[in-house]
Amino acid sequence: MEDREAKSIIESLLFISGEPMTIDSIKKITEIDKKRIDALVKELISDYSLRNAGLLIIEVAEGVQMVTNPASSPYIKKLISTAVPTKLSQPSIETLSIIAYKQPIIKAEIEAIRGVNSDGVVKTLLERRLLKILGRKEVPGRPLMYGTTKEFLQYFGLKDLTELPTLKELSDVEVPDIPETLDGADDESQAREHADTDSDESSEVQSLAEADSEVPADDSYEKTAEHTESDTEEVIEEAEEKVD
Repeated sequence: MEDREAKSIIESLLFISGEPMTIDSIKKITEIDKKRIDALVKELISDYSLRNAGLLIIEVAEGVQMVTNPASSPYIKKLISTAVPTKLSQPSIETLSIIAYKQPIIKAEIEAIRGVNSDGVVKTLLERRLLKILGRKEVPGRPLMYGTTKEFLQYFGLKDLTELPTLKELSDVEVPDIPETLDGADDESQAREHADTDSDESSEVQSLAEADSEVPADDSYEKTAEHTESDTEEVIEEAEEKVD
């Protein structure tokens, strides 16, 4: 097979795939030598870049993908303006950031850094295939360890994890100062909130002193916790099956 024909086949595969393709996956389909595929892919990347056409071929998520030219983005946005955007929430971004830099990591370590329960966020990220289960940590209880996926790299346009910004680069980002007027208003609001809280606590203490000391225990929290844990376990079991 001549190079021209081989390049044409690889180009067609990338167009149809819609997802990043690795050199191994291209080799499996074309039965062309990996070294030759790598050279042909680099030629395709260069050809598309020089043409500056509506499509480009780039390296992303440890593979190669055909994508639209960023210069066309305003018009593409108009075309898909009716589609529902799938943006990540702030808790999801926080959790992903922690896992990306600390992986493999268990949920208890994630929650220790975030300071809040992360069951729901981890469940959502598993469902969206941005996280995967890497195995179990060899400690008491053998908790699950989490890491990022190729879909994570694709979502953020990264070739691999080495392209994540360093802590120094993140520290160099300038964060705008909060206006003084907002600071003052916030302080005043907090002062009022504390005053209301103190008043409520005094009333509550007095009511408790007058009430019967034997109050039936409220197990609603335990039921909620059990329900959340059950939901999370279902998602984790599904994820483990996919990983296997």
